[in-house]
Amino acid sequence: MIGTILFVTFLVLLVIGAPIALCLGAAALLVVFTTGDVSPIVLGQRMFGSLDSFTIMAIPLFMLAGNLMSSGGISKRLTDFCDAILGWMPGGLGVVSILSCMIFGALSGSPTATCAAIGSIMVPAMIEAGYDKRFALASVAVPGVLGCIIPPSTVMISYSSVTDASVGSMFMGGILPGILMGVAMMIVAVKYGISHKDVKRTPFSLKNLLQKFVKAIGALLVPVIILGGIYGGIFTPTEAAGVACAYGLIVGIFIYRELNPKELKKAFVGSGSTTGMVLFIMAAAAMFGYIMTRYQLTNSIANLIIAVCGNKYLFLLLVNILLLVVGCFMETTAAILILAPILAPVLGTFGINPVHFGVIMCINLAIGCATPPLGLNLYVAAGLTKDRVEVVVNKHTVAYILVSIAMLFLITYIPDIVMVIPNSMM
Repeated sequence: MIGTILFVTFLVLLVIGAPIALCLGAAALLVVFTTGDVSPIVLGQRMFGSLDSFTIMAIPLFMLAGNLMSSGGISKRLTDFCDAILGWMPGGLGVVSILSCMIFGALSGSPTATCAAIGSIMVPAMIEAGYDKRFALASVAVPGVLGCIIPPSTVMISYSSVTDASVGSMFMGGILPGILMGVAMMIVAVKYGISHKDVKRTPFSLKNLLQKFVKAIGALLVPVIILGGIYGGIFTPTEAAGVACAYGLIVGIFIYRELNPKELKKAFVGSGSTTGMVLFIMAAAAMFGYIMTRYQLTNSIANLIIAVCGNKYLFLLLVNILLLVVGCFMETTAAILILAPILAPVLGTFGINPVHFGVIMCINLAIGCATPPLGLNLYVAAGLTKDRVEVVVNKHTVAYILVSIAMLFLITYIPDIVMVIPNSMM
């Protein structure tokens, strides 16, 4: 009965278009008022307590760091450096766009920030070089999701906050899968270049490469400082986020000198707005999760899953299908906070490592950022050229998504792709 009230209320509100935080909070409150077993004050305490976490502080800090770096000239220097490396290849600017998304993802931890920062530079450059606009938009919308996978990742922090997985291990686990997905997407771009020989390429020049490297070295040091500091035991992921903010300010103001007061205000306001949305969802999800735990709904669902799935391979297949569908309709952080507490108790039964499973979840829901109808990256990319989202959803987008799903299943059934780096660092 309680489970029916909770989930039906949530789904009805979600279908009619209510904000996800309202869907979660209203469903929890309705159960409280219906049963009378719990004081509403307890839910308020749960909301506050869920955010009173040193680990969760990393989310707003990484968001701010990404915005500071996007506004401070770092993204432009990264794309120039990537162009000097790979611009000579067939489909060169498409490959450059993907590599730029991979590197910027290691700075911002956000798929939308990656899509916006790299897309604002690469889409006009690709169109000017003769690339089809649809291909150009697809080449930032889908590769932008690598910001969820290549560390640091705010989504991985959210997963770690509701499971026992270490943030550092999650970050390490995302490195190789993110690189493999990026390389797979590059193959799509090269294939486009082979069939469109008229698009311009950037001739390779060692002198140009060295010049672009020198200009971009301030940006390239960011992932080295962040990840090296975490894995070297110098600072925690949250402290690393603070260091990233300070470094972004120093580089943007004093080295590249592009972070003026107007851009600084834009970065702070944008970060505050996004942080408010994400943390409100996390607080509402804590209410929802408390109701599931109090009434043992999580255990009931876990037992049902175990009864239906005979082995871990079938379980992982069904989870992938579920998450790919959920990702099309739900914001990434909300999906993690709702589903991870439900699925995590099952992992021990099937012998699945929580870090491996967390990376699988993040990849699934990252792909959802680029799939209709609610893929945020699609709308960000469409805004770059002021087109309808239908222009971004095209055969090139589908090709990128298909190779991403192929890599997802490879990563799902070969755990060592995720675990080799975390295991080697332990």
